[in-house]
Amino acid sequence: MYDFLDRPVTSLDHGGRFMVWSMRSWVKAMGDRQCPGSALGNAFARWNMIAGLQPFLRMMTLFNRNGLETFQFCALACNHVSEHEALILSLVCSLRDSRPEALRDTLGLLVEEDSIGDLIGALSALGRMMDEAAIFPTRPVAASCQNPPL
Repeated sequence: MYDFLDRPVTSLDHGGRFMVWSMRSWVKAMGDRQCPGSALGNAFARWNMIAGLQPFLRMMTLFNRNGLETFQFCALACNHVSEHEALILSLVCSLRDSRPEALRDTLGLLVEEDSIGDLIGALSALGRMMDEAAIFPTRPVAASCQNPPL
């Protein structure tokens, strides 16, 4: 999560930017009392992600309805990644670089127990579609800290 937190959105790869825009657009659509699928469908189609729309919608709905806390997302124009945006990006990335039980344990801290299996399924399907569309997000490369010579 800390790989993404407070990072400028413009520093993310295409998959990271797509995810942040999608999360924020889902929240905006819900706030505007619009169908998120209709609001997001064209963008998902443009990115060859139309098959990923349903898993994405399911993921966001599960976080919204079954979250153990209220998730907070930035406005569309904000250029920094919020805590919950960073968390979701990290969960997607962990599909590649983590053990399944680690993902399950993390989700256990975020959502009700009964929704963990459905959320893993939605995240996995979304990750597969992002991989097929060649926009699977990657963790940003941290700047190396070099000590000045003494």
